[in-house]
Amino acid sequence: MADLNPIELQKALSGMDYPTDKQHLVDVARRNNADEKIVSRLDGLREDHFDGPNEVQKAVFNS
Repeated sequence: MADLNPIELQKALSGMDYPTDKQHLVDVARRNNADEKIVSRLDGLREDHFDGPNEVQKAVFNS
């Protein structure tokens, strides 16, 4: 997604504990007042388990 910035994604997931699942990613992003485009992108991920932020970033930017 070209309009999504990796820095914005990192800020949205600030304080996230890993491993985690997709629902926790969405919940933390909302709690951090992330932009709706980030929240919806996280909610739409096919994967449901993430061992760390690099896996999340790969899933978000490579799908």
